[in-house]
Amino acid sequence: MASGLSLQVEDLSCPVCVDIYKDPVLLSCGYSFCKTCLEEYWKQKDSRECAVCRKSSQQFDHPNFALKSLCEAFSQSQLVSQSASERRSEVLCSLHGEKLKLFCQEDKQPVCVVCRDSRKHKDHDCVPTDEAAPDQKLL
Repeated sequence: MASGLSLQVEDLSCPVCVDIYKDPVLLSCGYSFCKTCLEEYWKQKDSRECAVCRKSSQQFDHPNFALKSLCEAFSQSQLVSQSASERRSEVLCSLHGEKLKLFCQEDKQPVCVVCRDSRKHKDHDCVPTDEAAPDQKLL
């Protein structure tokens, strides 16, 4: 996929289920749909017409391999991007490189488990950061 390509979920969404295409098929009119969405639509309508332009589709749908490949690549890039942003959002202790999962109540600062066991914080009251967060917002 080209690095300059900018796609949005809407660009790869089935007009029926409004989700990223699953097994996309192409009708003779040029519109694509998820195969199961199109089959369900045709069952409900009791006719074979396009769900967008309403043109009759005498010819059965054809797999849209290019669109399927694009959707799979997009979904994979979204997972990689999400994973990378989750890693970036983790704040690490500058002394020990550990995740800052605790909050020292006395020093009013986030600490890692190694810091908690160090002499500096050994006798301090440390709580998980998610428990301390609501209290800190009030200050």
